[in-house]
Amino acid sequence: MSLNEEVRRQLALLARRSNGRFSDHSAATPTKWQPEKVRNPLKSEGIYFSDDEAWQFVALKLEQGHHVEVITLDKPRGKTGYVMKIELGFELPLLYVKLQLTPGKVFGRSFHYSEFQ
Repeated sequence: MSLNEEVRRQLALLARRSNGRFSDHSAATPTKWQPEKVRNPLKSEGIYFSDDEAWQFVALKLEQGHHVEVITLDKPRGKTGYVMKIELGFELPLLYVKLQLTPGKVFGRSFHYSEFQ
């Protein structure tokens, strides 16, 4: 399934707003939101993403039209998720990003190096 452009716009808009985004881990909604472990390609070598920089990077990639895979989540079962696999360069692994749209907010479910190349 392809990403609806209105959903893309909404995800990017919410990701840019500090009050429009969140990332919390629970048994019902497992997350792996680890920007502090991912090198930021927009900064000097060895510098990692801050939480805000991670969200701004996600918004930028959405605005640039980066491919987004629409998936059905296992937890919570049947909900829709949005996945991006982003090349960072510098011989780094792919960045794996998973988002979930909730009422009025975007939920950051994953931001980490991909385990699958």
